[in-house]
Amino acid sequence: MTEWYLEAAPEPDEEMRAAAQQHQDNLTKPRGSLGRLEDVAVQLSAVQRTRTPKLDRAFIAVFAADHGVAAEGVSAYPQTVTAEMVRNFASGGAAISVLADSVGASFKVVNTGTVYAIEDLPNVVDRRVAAGTQNMCVTEAMDREQCLEAFAVGRDIIDEAGDIDIFLGGEMGIANSTSAAALAVAHTRLSATAMVGRGTGISEQGLAKKAAVVTRAMSRHLPHMKDGVETLRRIGGLEINALVGAYIRAAQKGIVVLVDGYICTAAAISAVKVNPSIRPWLFFSHCSAEPGHKRLLAKMDAQPLLELDMRLGEGSGAALALPIMRAACRLHNDMASFEEAGVSRGSDA
Repeated sequence: MTEWYLEAAPEPDEEMRAAAQQHQDNLTKPRGSLGRLEDVAVQLSAVQRTRTPKLDRAFIAVFAADHGVAAEGVSAYPQTVTAEMVRNFASGGAAISVLADSVGASFKVVNTGTVYAIEDLPNVVDRRVAAGTQNMCVTEAMDREQCLEAFAVGRDIIDEAGDIDIFLGGEMGIANSTSAAALAVAHTRLSATAMVGRGTGISEQGLAKKAAVVTRAMSRHLPHMKDGVETLRRIGGLEINALVGAYIRAAQKGIVVLVDGYICTAAAISAVKVNPSIRPWLFFSHCSAEPGHKRLLAKMDAQPLLELDMRLGEGSGAALALPIMRAACRLHNDMASFEEAGVSRGSDA
């Protein structure tokens, strides 16, 4: 029996894509003058299989978990911050809490594996698989059961989200940019130096240490990465794996995915390695200040909507890009054609 995460997502409707492109070309503007907004609308029409795409019902889930590789001193912050930030999300004080409210998205935080237990909090779901991962420099980050259980956490969060049009994933976890960098190295085969960044704001010395840590981890695990699942088991994170499960499930259910920054993009490319059929459902919000992010986006042939030098995570960049995608839908659906407006067409000269 096929594992749930390997089941194919619906394919885009190519006839609808062509009709949407023809519609765009007939709107009262020079052809192509809305740039990437036209591309977004056409792709949405193809995957949603409709001439009038919509993204009215948005859902944001932030997955939180800790990483054993923090023991290598790769973060400027202690692991207590992961649980503390979950409380901040719940109380509405975090950036993503504010942004979720500003775009009218339903919002949930999912404790997938913090080291420190967290009390009951509003909008926080306790799905803790383990008290963080193991140190990937010493052993595998998790066993196969934990790996697949984290996938299932993401799946279940999507299944419980109700009737939504678009899913925005976020993450929180001290040292998770180190895990993301390792995944980026695994999927691009570029050097650790090319893929590590300052994350929470480490020094130049800390940056060199972080690259060395990723290099050590990859020398241990790279020869054994036989597929996408095994790669995530060895160097992933509980929250990253939950994002992978959520991305796959959303695409399987015909829900558009808006990918956030570097860590979410590492999860996205990992998800595509596990299940290539989901790629058409992934849209990319922004290119962050993390140097490896641009390289990962290039590897995925992804065109981000924004570039604001952000490196916060949490889903913040995706929340900022959502109104742009909604505007693309409104323009596509509500602009008049040349015939409707009685406007003369220009020549192609």
